[in-house]
Amino acid sequence: MKLDDSYLKQFIKDNELAEIWQQVELAHRMVQGGTGAGGEYLGWVNLPVDYDKDELQRIKKTAAKIQQDSDVLIVVGIGGSYLGARAVIEALKSQSYNLLPKDTPSIYFAGNSISATELDNVMRLCEGKDVSLNIVSKSGTTTEPAIAFRVLRGMLEQKYGKAGAAQRIYATTDRAEGALKKLADANGYETFVVPDDIGGRYSVLTAVGLLSIAAAGIDIDTLMAGAAKARLDMQKADGAASYYAAYRNILYRKGYGIEMLVNYEPSCQQLSEWWRQLFGESEGKDSKGMFPTSAVFSTDLHSIGQYLQDGRRELVETVIKIAKPQTDIKIPLGDDSDGLGFVAGKQMSLVNSRALAGATLAHADGGVPSIVLEVSALDEANLGYLLYFFEMACAISGYLVGINPFNQPGVEAYKTNMFALLGKPGYEAERKELERRINR
Repeated sequence: MKLDDSYLKQFIKDNELAEIWQQVELAHRMVQGGTGAGGEYLGWVNLPVDYDKDELQRIKKTAAKIQQDSDVLIVVGIGGSYLGARAVIEALKSQSYNLLPKDTPSIYFAGNSISATELDNVMRLCEGKDVSLNIVSKSGTTTEPAIAFRVLRGMLEQKYGKAGAAQRIYATTDRAEGALKKLADANGYETFVVPDDIGGRYSVLTAVGLLSIAAAGIDIDTLMAGAAKARLDMQKADGAASYYAAYRNILYRKGYGIEMLVNYEPSCQQLSEWWRQLFGESEGKDSKGMFPTSAVFSTDLHSIGQYLQDGRRELVETVIKIAKPQTDIKIPLGDDSDGLGFVAGKQMSLVNSRALAGATLAHADGGVPSIVLEVSALDEANLGYLLYFFEMACAISGYLVGINPFNQPGVEAYKTNMFALLGKPGYEAERKELERRINR
């Protein structure tokens, strides 16, 4: 991966980078040494080389079993319990993975909302098919996946019987305790571990993500090897992740409050969703942090392109450029009635790359600082590298902002209100006050 900072020249001076660099080196040492806030959640730093090799073999064996006995795998989880897996599967296999002919199971994601309609749709998609279920939850009590798991477990037990369903339910959860671990042990579900020292949004390269990724036929050994290469490249403070963190923080201090991750491949849309959670949940606290958003170009150039070019100048653009596409198509020759004779005979990838270059230049000229991350190809090795790059950059950036990048205290506020309004025991006082506010 290459970091192209040439579009930043008019926005960041050399002395500004030099003046922040001592802080960058300190933040990097805090991540590598585990000396900063949240240091107990830095297990992901050495994960690409320091992981449970036996569990990885079990993951691959279980994935092969699912491929043999299931038409569908449902992954139940929310936030980091599903975003990383979905990002990798769609990036490498297509947004249309479930619709395309294949010899691997379709993979549906549930338990990431409280929509009865959405869950019912997933169940309808499973009619007449053999189904396996991967419930991903550290505690087993998170509302959204716990509700979905109750419903889907019942569906499997009705279809296969309790004993038969147990052979198709896989729990990725705490190593030793928690409601889901107890349920799994009581029912004989095979279990995989959510590590204690890795938070959900950093967990894609653990069993949290790897089981469903492997079931989709993706080479998880190569994915891990790509992350291991990134780890090696970023052990020193002058790695690409440090520069990315430094640039976005210099711009943040200048008043740029929004960062947009831009892809030119629609299959990377879920990668952007994973990135949004990573940075949003890591940095968005204590009234600090850039707001992370995303776009797919050239599609969104025809929707929010006007704002990008001429709107408020508080936006930073980070562009993922994929040098070699997975597939290419030559544009046919024609009678030029559409006025596109100038692209006839050219590869679509060339047109896409020229759109990227043209849009990035136009946005920079219009006052939008742009960082381009160039990836040679969209494959397991490069994607593993990119995932680790963003994780490291996010951790360094969080310390530069002055927050703990590994907690999420704000997530609990809505849960407290929801539990109170639903009448959960112990929330009686809160319920009374909330109902007073709602009904006034």
